[in-house]
Amino acid sequence: MNYQQTIDFLFSQLPMFQRTGAAAYKADLSNTIHLCKRLGNPEKQFPAIHIAGTNGKGSVSHMLASVLQEAGYKTGLFTSPHLKDFRERIRVNGRMAPESFVVEFVKKQKELLSDLQPSFFEYSFAMAMEYFAKEEVDIAVIETGMGGRLDSTNVVRPILSVITNISKDHTRYLGDTIDKIAVEKAGIIKPQTTVVIGETEEESANVFREFAEKNNAPIFFADQQYRFKLLEQKEYLKFNIFDRRSGEELLLYNELSLPLTGNYQRKNVVTAIAAMEVIKEDLNISKEHVTSGFRKVIENTGMQGRWQILQRKPLVICDTGHNENGIRHVTEQLKALTYHHLHIVLGMVDDKDISAMLSLFPLDASYYFCKPAIPRGLDPVLLQKAGKAYKLKGKIYGTVKLALENAVSQATTDDVVFIGGSTFVVAEVL
Repeated sequence: MNYQQTIDFLFSQLPMFQRTGAAAYKADLSNTIHLCKRLGNPEKQFPAIHIAGTNGKGSVSHMLASVLQEAGYKTGLFTSPHLKDFRERIRVNGRMAPESFVVEFVKKQKELLSDLQPSFFEYSFAMAMEYFAKEEVDIAVIETGMGGRLDSTNVVRPILSVITNISKDHTRYLGDTIDKIAVEKAGIIKPQTTVVIGETEEESANVFREFAEKNNAPIFFADQQYRFKLLEQKEYLKFNIFDRRSGEELLLYNELSLPLTGNYQRKNVVTAIAAMEVIKEDLNISKEHVTSGFRKVIENTGMQGRWQILQRKPLVICDTGHNENGIRHVTEQLKALTYHHLHIVLGMVDDKDISAMLSLFPLDASYYFCKPAIPRGLDPVLLQKAGKAYKLKGKIYGTVKLALENAVSQATTDDVVFIGGSTFVVAEVL
């Protein structure tokens, strides 16, 4: 099989949560443990930074990987889902695993499919661990798929755990309250291993403190220790970081820049800074490494889909925000833009709280309802009907591409076109 045939084979043989939802979810670690054991436990051959959270964990993962690369470490990066190419999930120093490695791994490990019947995520995680071990990475940054306690990634041996934030998402699997979801995320906290919490939230903070105490794990809340001050927001975010740990604010980083201009990145930056401050002495990470790591995060890691500008005149922007909290950040930033009229290409998946998300969108925009090309994609007829309850007006389109083409053709040069609602909608326009 060639590479595309191999990927098609994996899609057809393995249940994939992003595509099919509940059928692909396995609420235990036994398969992952067996997979890794059959491979010789590659996940034990390198230290890791383990990152969980409802939103922001992908951005923080890329930021940390970029800084580690600038510090001279051969850095593995495992993230999900991918946008265009499966190999986006598995990178070393920003480069995707070669097609030949994926083909050879599947060829050699086919018996794992029949013996263990893993999910797509379990299998891709095991593949990543094998690749990182083969490449002899110095360290790996590992993003959880969903939750933490029972997530496949929770077999790694972290030198640091990071939990960005908690909000309601995947409630069918993780629980329908913030404290229940926090318990699942807190499952990545390990004995004697520092954990950084990105955002202090009343409902989840005590859960994290309790888990940290049980594990004798030092715990730090990033937003209590550091403050972000915006200096400029154009092609880059330019900002200062202040250190509050001594009881007074001291300038820690002066005029850092980041080529990710979403307002929500401010919280992610603070989380990443807090994580780096924990490990900088042990890993000899300098301020220069941090500065260049932030500035070169896209160049170093291939990051896409976060408040990404696709064209100008009209301004076309996409963002992968796909739950209530993510959409709230997106709509707040849309309100801050200056334009003549707003066009929104909108698609969602069928297991989200779409009412909570739709309630956040502006009334004075033109909507182009569509369906991402995956089985979980929500019928645009149903999306349009749900939108009408919130006075969102627009037409239905058979594909994301057709919806975008119509939005751009109807927009003037002073308009804004936004594409979002689902990672899989964004994937189709990149």
